[in-house]
Amino acid sequence: MPSYIEPLFRPPSEAGSLIFQITLGCSQNQCTFCGMYKGKPFRLKPLDEVLSEIDAIPAAYRLRVSRVFLADGDALVYPFDRLVQILDHLSQTFTNLTRVGSYASPASLAGKNAAQLEVLRQKKLRIVYFGLESGDDGTLAAINKGFNADQMVELALKARAAGMKLSVTAILGLAGKDRSLSHARSTAAWVNRVNPEYFSLLTLFHRHNDDFIRNLRQCTRGELLLEARELVTSLNPEKTILRSNHVSNFLNLAGNYPKDRLRLMAEVDSAIAMAATIPGYLDTPPEYAEEYY
Repeated sequence: MPSYIEPLFRPPSEAGSLIFQITLGCSQNQCTFCGMYKGKPFRLKPLDEVLSEIDAIPAAYRLRVSRVFLADGDALVYPFDRLVQILDHLSQTFTNLTRVGSYASPASLAGKNAAQLEVLRQKKLRIVYFGLESGDDGTLAAINKGFNADQMVELALKARAAGMKLSVTAILGLAGKDRSLSHARSTAAWVNRVNPEYFSLLTLFHRHNDDFIRNLRQCTRGELLLEARELVTSLNPEKTILRSNHVSNFLNLAGNYPKDRLRLMAEVDSAIAMAATIPGYLDTPPEYAEEYY
């Protein structure tokens, strides 16, 4: 069976997937807002160890596996030839396998050319989860993302051109008070250019990132709701599924663009009106935090 080294993260949509850690930590573990892997140095798991863990899945279970998720935070950075061997071995072992997913950083997409991404898609790496965080260059510089918005558009479109589905995440409140609406508008503009299949929102929260939050003029709930409204109003992609169902969000939204745009705007307006009836609620930042490791 797989041997997991905690912490282990996966996207909500991979809840039913069998997970194999082929990397540990994140190769781009420099973003100042992110505490996911701060205590976990990055390294590649040796190929023979990965293949042995795949082989260790009991035969009686193998036919039940239709999806696999490759962890940790940036499995796409795994060297191409060895990643192909892993994907081939997964298909040989799990005959009902339909899809493999992975997180993908801008750096790992930059490290694979278009032809390589096409090969990986053909070998069932069908969806990559891309942490945009923001489409606003000022915010990206402040969080030390390492790439600007235009560079990430180019990388995301390269994955889409290879036939991979793209699931993009951005973070409400990441820019603080000073760039809140610019962050919202620029993030929406980025999504409109790329047209990912999925776009998900989180809200900035405490998880081994206290220094970043301490130095940020943190948004109140009211300002976050206005930021969310600016974003859903500015969004106009050709065809994208929006979700804000992460546990950090205090406003859950779900809809398909462009057809649900007006409904989503109305839902944010309704939430603002309802929240205004609770004394002091809109005037304070959200308090959600994770400190499990």
